[in-house]
Amino acid sequence: MSTRSYAILGTGAIGGFYGAKLQKAGVDVHFLLRSDYEFARDNGLQVESVQGDFTLPEVNAYRSVNEMPRCDVAIVALKTTQNHLLPDLIPPVLKDDGVVLVLQNGLGIEDEVARIVGVDRVLGGLCFICSHKVGPGRIRHLDYGNISIAEYKIEYASGGVTPRMHDIATDFETAGITIRLEPDLLLARWKKLVWNIPYNGLSVVLNAQTDELMQNAHTQRLVKQVMLEVTAAAAAYGRDIPATFVQKMLDDTAKMTPYSTSMKLDYDGGRSLEVEAIFGNTIRAAIDAGVAMPQVDMLYRQLKFLDRKGQSTV
Repeated sequence: MSTRSYAILGTGAIGGFYGAKLQKAGVDVHFLLRSDYEFARDNGLQVESVQGDFTLPEVNAYRSVNEMPRCDVAIVALKTTQNHLLPDLIPPVLKDDGVVLVLQNGLGIEDEVARIVGVDRVLGGLCFICSHKVGPGRIRHLDYGNISIAEYKIEYASGGVTPRMHDIATDFETAGITIRLEPDLLLARWKKLVWNIPYNGLSVVLNAQTDELMQNAHTQRLVKQVMLEVTAAAAAYGRDIPATFVQKMLDDTAKMTPYSTSMKLDYDGGRSLEVEAIFGNTIRAAIDAGVAMPQVDMLYRQLKFLDRKGQSTV
């Protein structure tokens, strides 16, 4: 049985799912909630999953980090649009020797967290999962669920695989979550962007689910072209992503359960989009490396327009 405790900052589709799986496996988990606080306090959390539905009738629910105990691992599962809150959220829940595991999309995210807790206390995580919140305290898991984790280092130098990565992986594996230990966080983030940029962006701009994008020859070709722009930018940072990886992403998406991306769900719900973390940071990194990303840049400009328009109508 694990002796580590976990604080979940952001009990939504990601934090709620993984936190619930950890608690179900007997791990000590504490959940920060906002609008769902009263419901989770009184009713717990419910997970509808392709791996098997389950309910946690009781959870450690809090509406303020100041009410939470200090934990060994703080999992940041908020949308990046809320990262301005992290300086107030992380310190109260983290033990003096604790670490932060950042489960967010985008590029350069760990830099923000390192400025709060220090470089040597940050891990990055990439979630490969189809899930969304469907009601108060209720999460629906449609497909996948594995996580890649890696150490964060200054300027995203390769950090290798460390003992604490193995320790955290053991907890997740006990909970039935597949964990991949990555020696190079920057390479892992570029690989995730190969999928995130085309599918998140095009799903919003074209109002389409993943299956619709893959069933049309024109959008399928556009997805691949955008992926190749991302791999070119990654190569400029010394992270080579082979063409076989791009093809695997296309093949896997064509076979996966039809899915509305997180960005499309946010847009449909009138919520702020993670445009800067996923698109803006990537384009700026490419510019710094002297690489043009014309199609990604077009998606970025379109999303900025739609994000502002969507916010003005709610």
